[in-house]
Amino acid sequence: MKIRQQKLKRREGTIELVPETLDDLWHLKYIIENRDLVSAFTKRRVEGATDKIRPEAAEKKSVHLTIEVSGMEFHRFSNRLRVRGIIRSGVDTGEYHTINVELGSMVGITKHWKPDQLERIEDAKATSDRPRVTIITVESGEVEIGRVRQFGVDRVSQVTKPSGKQGGDFTHEFFSSAADALSKSVAGGEDHSIIIAGPGFIKEDFMEYLRSSNPDIAARAVLEDTVATGMPGFIEVLRRGAVDRIVQESRIGRETEMMDALMREIATDGKCAYGTSEVMAALELGAIETLLIVDETLRNFREAGAGSGSGYGGGEESGAKSSIDADDLMRRVEQMQGRVVVLSSEFEPGNRLDALGGMAALLRFKIE
Repeated sequence: MKIRQQKLKRREGTIELVPETLDDLWHLKYIIENRDLVSAFTKRRVEGATDKIRPEAAEKKSVHLTIEVSGMEFHRFSNRLRVRGIIRSGVDTGEYHTINVELGSMVGITKHWKPDQLERIEDAKATSDRPRVTIITVESGEVEIGRVRQFGVDRVSQVTKPSGKQGGDFTHEFFSSAADALSKSVAGGEDHSIIIAGPGFIKEDFMEYLRSSNPDIAARAVLEDTVATGMPGFIEVLRRGAVDRIVQESRIGRETEMMDALMREIATDGKCAYGTSEVMAALELGAIETLLIVDETLRNFREAGAGSGSGYGGGEESGAKSSIDADDLMRRVEQMQGRVVVLSSEFEPGNRLDALGGMAALLRFKIE
């Protein structure tokens, strides 16, 4: 993420950003909120006098618009974030328009910036200089390739060997197909690191094949033992710290570690709280050491709070969830020297936390 310009006074104002990767678009999804003002060059059908007779003939032209956001869609497979809202500045004010935020395009965001949003921008900026990592899990007859992103591991491709076929020729053909898929997934990235993982010795055989057929890719690869393959294998690689050894600080590696720690505390009825009511009770006792919250849960809290203007009101879990002031919660945790970690809903640790109510805490001491 590039920061082109920043004009803030007491966290109020405009930041102009240029997303460079799919990860950056994902960050913007959780930075931009409803009622923010978003400015960018965009295509819009501008009608002339003759176009009113034949509106289908009106030509789309490049214009600079500012819209007040009312919704978004993250299109991860087309590298695009669609931001829709009412035009507040530019042509056709008062009408609806959708801005397609794409890689390399500049977007200006005007709002009251929250601390976690500014931190997210700094994380995205710092991460742009870190090496990219691809994980390939290999077992007899099946290969899966995943790209490590800040929101999780993105499946890139899968290669399978026809069932029932054995022998050296079929193994060579299988390895050749797997190597071709891997080459395509890391094309154009000299800083792209590769982790070859899986059970048994077949990954070593695949590495030997790469050394003879594609030594440039083999030179960027390391081996890692895992019990599982596919997505469970990707997660196992993260838990073992293989990505952290390549990238000194990995967001999803930290999230996996945090959720593992939480699940251990839950299993032993230890120092933890989960669900809105338990977390709020722990906050009142000053017991929270680390607050864990899913990004979608945080967004929902903020949107509900903006709509109602109310803070946490207690009561039943569903009622508390709709009225909690999430920013006040995070601020109070930090004032008590606690830590706040926002987990991605795109990846398995965030999904596990979502199943626990979208919010949990590791505590300084056990509470009854």
